[in-house]
This record gives sequence, C-alpha cells and structure tokens, in this order.
Amino acid sequence: MALQLPKGTRDLKPEEAIVRNKIVDTLKEVFEIYGYSPLETPAFERYGILASKYAGGAEILKETFKFKDQGKRDLGLRYDLTVPLVRYVGMNPNIKIPFKVYHIGDVFRDGPVERARYRQFTQCDIDIIGTKGMTADAEIITLIQRAFKKLGLEFVIKLNNRKLLNDLLLKSGIKKDKLETVILTIDKLERFGLDTVKKELKQKKINNDVIKKIINIINIKGRNNEKIGKIKKSIEKSDGLDEIDELLSLLSILNVDAEFDPSLARGLSYYTGTVIEVFLKNSKVKSAVCAGGRYDKMIGSFLGRGNYPAAGISFGLDRIYDAYVEKTKSQKKSVTNVYIVPIGTFNESLKIAEELRNENVKVDIDLTGKGPSKNLQYANSLGIPYVLFIGEDELKQGKVKLKDMNSGKEQLMDAKELVLFLQKNLE
Repeated sequence: MALQLPKGTRDLKPEEAIVRNKIVDTLKEVFEIYGYSPLETPAFERYGILASKYAGGAEILKETFKFKDQGKRDLGLRYDLTVPLVRYVGMNPNIKIPFKVYHIGDVFRDGPVERARYRQFTQCDIDIIGTKGMTADAEIITLIQRAFKKLGLEFVIKLNNRKLLNDLLLKSGIKKDKLETVILTIDKLERFGLDTVKKELKQKKINNDVIKKIINIINIKGRNNEKIGKIKKSIEKSDGLDEIDELLSLLSILNVDAEFDPSLARGLSYYTGTVIEVFLKNSKVKSAVCAGGRYDKMIGSFLGRGNYPAAGISFGLDRIYDAYVEKTKSQKKSVTNVYIVPIGTFNESLKIAEELRNENVKVDIDLTGKGPSKNLQYANSLGIPYVLFIGEDELKQGKVKLKDMNSGKEQLMDAKELVLFLQKNLE
C-alpha cells in the first residue's frame, strides 16, 4: 500500500511545528492578558448535538464527518469549537457569569480542498458567556487587534450586524423564511465575487428588482459614518444599526480600527448580532483568518431558557500559520538553543547539560560520539544558535568554550558567565 496522507490533511515538520507553537503561545498570552481561561472538549460529539437546529445549520452538516461507535450510537467529529462550548455550558448551568474562556483544538470539515483550507484544522477560540452589551463585542475586537499586531501581521477587521442585515433584506423584499438561504449566498461575496452572488440569487428564485436592492445594500461604499448615514436614509429603525453605532463608538475610545461592512454575513445560522471577519493585507492567504460574532440564542435553546447572551471569535491557526511563514521565512528546525559537544568528557558534559536545563536553557547533547566537525555540521543544519565544546583542558581551567554559530565567534567562559550570557542572548 502506498503511503500517503488523507486528502485535505498535512504533516508538520519540526520547523513548521515550532512556528505554529510560537503562534499559539502568542495567542494564549493575549487571551490571558484579557482574563480568558483555558477550556478543552472532546474532538467528537453525539451527532444529535452537532445536528441540532440551534447549532451550525444545514449547510455545515453537509461537511460533517459522521460515524457510529460499537454501541451503534451516532457520533460526529466537531466542525467548530462553538457547539461543544455550548454543550459544556448547558451541562454546567451553575458556572459563574460572565464565563470567559479560550478553547484551542482541531476541528474537521469534509469540504472542498483549496489553498489554506484543510479538512482537519486548528481553531483558537475565545468566548464571553453571559454579557449582553456591546462592551463584550468591543473587548473581543480590541483583543483581535492586539493579537495580530503582536504576530506582526497587517490586517483589516470587518464587522456587521445580523439584525441589521436581516432588516435590510426584509426591506428589500426578501421573505422571512428565505433570509437564511439569502445570507448564505451573500456570505460568498468575498470569496467568489458579485457575479456569483447575483447568479446564485437568481437560482434561488429571487426576482431581479429584489436582487438589485440587495446589491445596492451590500455595495455601499465610504467611511463608516458615511455608510451608516446612507443606511439610515433607507431604514427607519433597526436595533442592529443602534448596536453598530454603539460598538463603533466604543472602538473609537479604545483606538481600534474596524471597517463596517454591510455585506458581511457569516453563513452559520447561529449568529444573532455582531459578526466579525479579519483579513490579512499583502498576503497570499485571501480567506478570513479570524471570524465570529454574537450568538445569543444558541445556549438558551440548548438550556430551554430563551436568550442566553454570548459572543466569541475563532482564530484560524492554519491560515495564520501560512501567512506567518510567508512573511517571516523562519528557518529554525530545532527548539534547541545550545548543543553540547563533549570531547572526551561525556560524564562531565551530562552534568553541565542538566545544570543548564535547571536554568531553563533548551539543551541537547551529542549522544553518539561524533567528532567536532560533524557535530558542527549537525548543529548548523538545524539552525541551533550556540555550540558548547567541553574538553579536558577547558574543564581544568573551570571553563567551557561557546561558539556563536551565526558569527563564528568563540569564547571561553566559566559557569556563571555562561548562564548570564545565555539568559541575555536567548529568546
């Protein structure tokens, strides 16, 4: 049998996993700065949970991996982290509110494979459960800005409101029972363009006059206040527009740049208010790298108690990774910072390696007895920044020889000097 990966998956080599972990660590650091705590859930759920009418909707179920266990129970791989979170909250109704968590894990979708789109991919979610106002939405968007700045990526944050979009579509002549299917089509605008959206709306039996009104809505141009002004002329009252006004005002106080985009839809059916998508500038990754919004009805529907306010976003780790390596071109193939080469001093070198590890230095040591030349080639091939030679002559002087692999400079140091140097010069 030929050895090959399942379509839509990939292996990550050590140098790739190092970068990926760095991104995750950066995101975790930002999440915790804002007071979010970690949560973990299983990779698969009972299919009835995933297929609930309060979950992701019919469209996402087409891409859900479904299977049975030995007890013939219907199960499915999770397609996002939001539904498992909702299930968790439903099973733990006495959690303290607001409940602020981050949730990092693999999700699975049996969908079409394209650049930066995989069938197994990792999401990094944050959610606030139990906060009604736009303060939660503003905090989430502020967190997004901090995270992408810390990653060194150029980005644009787009936002809209599903209540507003619903009101605008109803005013355009869309019947209430067709709102969801029309929103699914509008959601394709960024990926497939205006012509595709028009064509699909016609296929859904929307008449030309209504299509023209819809296109006028999603094509509104200008600055945020100009777009809002144009919408206010066409609609008398909308709770969604009031929420957009309040959100943009809070973001202005927080010095956060975000673009109000009336065409932004987010296809999943559980969104009830603010919707958010983040796109990168000057990158080959064109799909959204972070997305989410407010979903006030989902948890309450599972709990049977009406609205239960919640808002959250998901960082698409795989897409962010692709953009990050495109920008940074990292060559580091090992986490090792210091590679020890014993020269007839293996036992003593083992002790020194442990002493350095006690100082939180990431250390590897030659366990095979290679000569200095081959060890230097090995360290260089992995991008290890420092090589430490430990010979009998150095030990008699109470010193070791450290080689900087970038500059080629070598220097003798005692133990204290070595630790201070490494603490100063390593990340």
